[in-house]
Amino acid sequence: MKVGIMQPYFLPYIGYWQLMNAVDRYVIYDDVNFIKGGWIHRNRILLGGEAKYINVPMLGASSFKKINEIMVHHEIALENKNLRMLENAYGKAPYFQEIFPILERIIRNPEESLALYLADSIREIHDYLEMKSELVLSSDLKKDCSKRGQEKVLEICKLLQADTYYNAIGGQALYSFSDFKENGITLKFLKTGEIKYQQFGDKFVPGLSIVDVLMFNSKEEVRKQLQNYTLVQEEE
Repeated sequence: MKVGIMQPYFLPYIGYWQLMNAVDRYVIYDDVNFIKGGWIHRNRILLGGEAKYINVPMLGASSFKKINEIMVHHEIALENKNLRMLENAYGKAPYFQEIFPILERIIRNPEESLALYLADSIREIHDYLEMKSELVLSSDLKKDCSKRGQEKVLEICKLLQADTYYNAIGGQALYSFSDFKENGITLKFLKTGEIKYQQFGDKFVPGLSIVDVLMFNSKEEVRKQLQNYTLVQEEE
C-alpha cells in the first residue's frame, strides 16, 4: 500500500498531481495549521505572458488555525473576478472549452469550509484525469492529534496500512529513511522531471498551476506528464 500526504492546495502545480497519481491512498492533510504566504489559498496562472496570482477569498485566515477551521469568503463579485481572470488568461488556449466548465464548478462551489472547498477542487481534477488513487481526509482519521511532524505522518501511514510512503522532494529534510524503516515503511521522495509544452509565446513560464497544464495539453498528454518523475530513496 503506497500512501502520500499533502496539505490541500488551490489548483497546485503538476508535481502535486504526480504524487497523488503515484500512490494508492492520498491523504488531504486538512487538520494542520494554515500557512500564510503558501500555496493553500493561491496559485499562479499565465496572464499576459507573466505569472500572476489567483486567490481563494477567505474569512478568518490565521497561522494559528487549522486549515479546516478557516472559511471561504463567498461573494459573487469575487467569484466573477476570478473567472474573468481565468477567461482573460486562457480564453484562446486550445483546451479552454473543455477545462473552463471544470474551473467554473470549482470557483462557484458554495462549500463554506476552506478545507472541503479545496478537497472538492482536488476531486474535480482527480476525476477529470481519471486517477485511481483513493482520496482520504486527514480529519476523518481517528489518530493522536497531539503528535507532530514525522510522528504524525508515521501514525497515519500505520492507520492506512502503508508499506511505502511517498513525499514531495522538498520534504527531504523533514523525514528520516531509518525512522520509517524501523516502522516497516519504505520512504521515497518524488522529484518532478522537466515538463515543457507550448504556451502562447516562445518563452516557457514553468511552475504554474495545473490550470496552465490543462489549458495547453490534452488529457492524454497530461496523463503522460504525470509519469515524468524520478523517485529518490535510501541507497542500499
